This record gives sequence, structure tokens and C-alpha cells, in this order.
Amino acid sequence: MSKLRLEGKVAIITGAASGIGEATARLFAEHGAFVVVADIQDELGVQVVSSIGNEKASYKHCDVRNEKQVEETVAFALEKYGSLDIVYSNAGVGGSFSSILEFNLDDFNKTMATNVSGAAVMIKHAARAMLDRKIRGSIICTASVAAVSGGFAPHCYTASKHAVLGLVKSACSELGTYGIRVNCVSPSGVGTPLACGIGQTSASDIEVYTAKMSLLKGIILKARHIADAALFLASDDSAYLNGHNLVVDGGFTVAASSFPINVSQA
Repeated sequence: MSKLRLEGKVAIITGAASGIGEATARLFAEHGAFVVVADIQDELGVQVVSSIGNEKASYKHCDVRNEKQVEETVAFALEKYGSLDIVYSNAGVGGSFSSILEFNLDDFNKTMATNVSGAAVMIKHAARAMLDRKIRGSIICTASVAAVSGGFAPHCYTASKHAVLGLVKSACSELGTYGIRVNCVSPSGVGTPLACGIGQTSASDIEVYTAKMSLLKGIILKARHIADAALFLASDDSAYLNGHNLVVDGGFTVAASSFPINVSQA
């Protein structure tokens, strides 16, 4: 049997009712963690917990745009499991494709409120809990290849993920003093409900496009691959990684300038 890399650890994962968050919740539980599945999709979240098993997972409604709900989610984890070792701030929205000439401030503010402000308050309350209990925890955020390149995602999404990467770099320098690591994982296109909603396309079309852009042939990027990256960042295997952006893109961003990468026109 393979080593349980998170045995006895307690983790909160936001956006865990579907997509990357769901895959990560299942993988963390497989590796021995107690997982709080946090989301606004209540029915799906309860189903995820039921399939993992109530002895290993719990559901908590959490809209990361609401700081009080974030604080309550952290308190819920502490009360139920007595600790908080890992937080994966994964909840996000995609925004919609439009020309910068038709920039919509409401769409921008909504995207930033979820993707950036939501991550910031999650880091804030997770770090407070870890500091209070002298836990050398791991905080992870979902960024994106859109955090290091442009031209293939909505403008508001791209801006938000650049901001998430900046937030991680900033927070890690302060929290590292206390032994708390802050890192992020940056996926390429995965056929999740969020990604499908951005381009109004199918999971299979996203997979085909991502495979075409990747330098690594013969493998299709799935949510499980991003969960594997999050598991690495959550575990002691990455004990000296802090402020790191783990890009999971098959080498796409290494040679992105070689491709026509405006998905909205692909």
C-alpha cells in the first residue's frame, strides 16, 4: 500500500463540490485527511461528502465573497476536527469573453470578489487559526496558466489570476516567518464545469484544445492531475516550498508564444 501523505491532517477545500476541488477532496481523503468540502453548491457538496464517507468528510456552505462565511468555515473545521493543517483556496469564477473595448466593470468586480478577495480572506482566517495553534500549515491557491500568460482567457479572469499569484507571493513572505507555507497551482485548461462555462463549450473540446497546445503528448489533462499537484503542495514532500507557482500545463506556457492562443477565436 502506498504511503498516506496526509494521514490525520485536517483540510478545508473551497469550490470542492465539483471539478478540481472535488477531485482534490477525494484524493486528500484517500491519503488520510479529514476534509471540509466548502462550496455554495449545497446538493452537489453533500453528494461529494456522502460518496467520500461521513467519517472522512463534512460539507459546509461557504460563499468566499462573504468573509463571515469564510470565518465560520474555519471555525467549523476547528470545532469538528480540532485542527486545521491545510487550506486549498480553489473556489473561482471564470467571467465571460468580450473585447476589452466592451469591458464590463460589473463582471470584473464579480470575478475579482470571488477569485482574489475570496482567496485573501481565506488566507487571513486560515493563517490566524494556524498561528493560534502553532500549526506549520500549508495554504494553497488555485491560480492558472492565465496568471503567467495572456490571450486565452477572459480579461477579468486573467487579471484575477495574476492577482492571486501576487497575493501568494506577498503572503508567503509574512507567513513563512511562522512556518506556514503559501503556494499555488496553475492549471492549463481542464474540462471542469467552470472552464466549460467560460467558453460555452464542452469538456471534450477543452481537452482537445489543451492537448493541442501542450508540449507533452499522449496524455489528457484531467482534474486529478491538478489534485495530484495540490496533494504535493499540501504534504510534507514539499516542506521547503514557499511562494511557489506549480504550473501544470504540459509545457504549454514555455512555448506559448508559438501558438495562436486566443481561445475565443479558436
